[in-house]
Amino acid sequence: MATATWTRRHILSLADFTSDEYNAILQTALSFRQVLNSRTKKVPALQGQVVANLFFEASTRTRNSFELAAKRLSADTLNFAPGSSSLSKGETILDTAKTYLAMGTDMMVIRHQQAGVPQAIASEMDRLNTKVSVLNAGDGQHAHPSQALLDLFTICRLLDPDNPRIELLEGKKIAIVGDILHSRVARSNIWSLTAIDAELHLVSSPTLLPQYFKCFGEGRPGKLFLHWELEPALKDADFVMTLRLQRERMTQHLLPSLREYHQYYGITRDRLKLCKPDVKILHPGPVNRGVELSSELMDDPEFSLISQQVTSGVAVRMALLYLIGGGKQE
Repeated sequence: MATATWTRRHILSLADFTSDEYNAILQTALSFRQVLNSRTKKVPALQGQVVANLFFEASTRTRNSFELAAKRLSADTLNFAPGSSSLSKGETILDTAKTYLAMGTDMMVIRHQQAGVPQAIASEMDRLNTKVSVLNAGDGQHAHPSQALLDLFTICRLLDPDNPRIELLEGKKIAIVGDILHSRVARSNIWSLTAIDAELHLVSSPTLLPQYFKCFGEGRPGKLFLHWELEPALKDADFVMTLRLQRERMTQHLLPSLREYHQYYGITRDRLKLCKPDVKILHPGPVNRGVELSSELMDDPEFSLISQQVTSGVAVRMALLYLIGGGKQE
């Protein structure tokens, strides 16, 4: 268990996270990964606390992962479904949050299709002088901290299973390929993967990778590069992260066709020959097989870390709930 003092009440973005905070999460997640491998799979760390999962946007992996994480910590859970809520009767989002506050909620896990909603709820909880913590589970195109943290944990645990730490990224080359423009996962990963002296290469078509993404790398310890061609981004890469084309967020015709996208930016076994021999593939899911990633490569355990990402997600989200909830592990 990490011994560093944790001071954050809310986790809304990774933009200002320190290396010590990253390492506190990685070390805490490691201890909970060991719990998940034990026979009991459960600890009383958050017994008596209430975690409300307020998912205003559809989700499979993130929602179930947070719910399971809370239950593995012995917390009680409340799950919100917008279709059957009072939102349909005109209730505001803040009033919905206050309703869960009145029920005795200690932590709120928020996902919303609009950027800024978790921040607004956190600000309201602070204004009311509550001790409620808010964790951003994805807001619009802004941030998805827990996904980036589980990606970081997956990579660092591969590099050192017994002592995952962010310093292991020093000197590594990581490529993120896909729909950067619409991806909150990409934005959060940019913050985490440039927090140390590593090389992060973003690559996609010009319509999905605007030049303003260069600003994300300003003043960061790591180096950030943008590419519109795949080859220079993949050359000697240690890790390749592919992203789903978020067609539901595309308001303009940004791609000629899925076939053409795969032709230029799809990751295949042949293209991996440009990378380091022991390169590994990540994907936050869900995957469009045969579009951003070939189906055979996705299922190949020699290269794919996708299943490990899902497993890591529960341990990392246990760590996040534990740290902001002030739990005690036994």
